[in-house]
Amino acid sequence: MSAPWYVEAFRSDYRDVYAHRNLAAARAEVRWLADEVLAGISGPVLDDCCGFGRHSLALAEAGFDIFGIDLSFDLLASSGDMEGAGERLRGRLGQADMRSLPFASGSFGAVVNLFTSFGYLGEEGDSAALDEMARVLRSGGTLVMDLMNPAAIRRGLRPASREERDGIVLESRRSLEDGGRRVVKEVLLTLASGEVRRWREEVRMYEPEEIDVLLAARGLPVVGRAGSFEGEPFDPAQADRQVVLARS
Repeated sequence: MSAPWYVEAFRSDYRDVYAHRNLAAARAEVRWLADEVLAGISGPVLDDCCGFGRHSLALAEAGFDIFGIDLSFDLLASSGDMEGAGERLRGRLGQADMRSLPFASGSFGAVVNLFTSFGYLGEEGDSAALDEMARVLRSGGTLVMDLMNPAAIRRGLRPASREERDGIVLESRRSLEDGGRRVVKEVLLTLASGEVRRWREEVRMYEPEEIDVLLAARGLPVVGRAGSFEGEPFDPAQADRQVVLARS
């Protein structure tokens, strides 16, 4: 039986393929969150779906008591090659499924779920992941979810692309399914070694009003929504992202 796409896509070669998704980018992406959104929170922060921990390290550098979980052991194992990770993240990253977080209820003052790490698991799995985010947040805690803006994705979808760098060739074909609610990407990756891997990504996109209802049902009313990591106002017709802010 083949592994789910979200296992296949995030193997050890992910960082070579997406080299621009690095610590420098993460530092820029969390600056507004650290200065404006998370400032003054009480308690540690959970980086839910942390990958190799680039946002975790950036938040730790900003002074937060950070912990991170991810399903990909390959990515977690590669975290130590970031400068400063050994000192700041030792013992703070672990392998876990976002549908079953290994923490007691009310453990965190904030939970962050960044870089489109939600919508992978089917609606039942996504629902379970939201349940867990709500469970581990303490009263008065903050949730940050960085999601696609469906309107922008539908408007600007590139049907196909081909990228070649350092002997790696990444070919992608994209389409919309489920009445435009799901974006699908067929990926063909040829590594410098000649190894070829294929997988099909499927991400459920959530409209602003949909995620608002889902979070409110879990005692997490949405208190703000930005259109970028710079905190720009959310314009549903134009914003590339929707950075959702909720409070328990």
